[in-house]
Amino acid sequence: MATIDQQFVEYIVKTLVNNPDKVAVDRKIDEKGVLLSLTVDPEDVGRVIGKRGATAQSIRTLLRALGTKNDARYNLKIVNTDGGKQGTDKISSADDSSEIEDEEASDETEEETSDVAEKTRAELEELDDLDI
Repeated sequence: MATIDQQFVEYIVKTLVNNPDKVAVDRKIDEKGVLLSLTVDPEDVGRVIGKRGATAQSIRTLLRALGTKNDARYNLKIVNTDGGKQGTDKISSADDSSEIEDEEASDETEEETSDVAEKTRAELEELDDLDI
């Protein structure tokens, strides 16, 4: 049986995502309070976080209000289930020299994508560590 806090987060998140059937909220209690771990489809992580983490911050603010009502301290952790896998499409060309150039450009794009992904993960960890 899900608790009111789990149901609350689940209800909010399901209205935001494209795959509501893949939303799961796990609840653990520790010395810091109640930790709610939110898992969504990898395609929906961006929707839950929002621009500059605004949506995630709003959900945490609502949880803080719920915590005030229930005399509890809530922390929300958004779990990344993507595993860091990035898909890339390679463009094939009839000319051998342009094919090599395309592969080099693709390698540079992959590096940029992985840098952005690492920065995003670091920002998410910082957001998870914020006391709200």
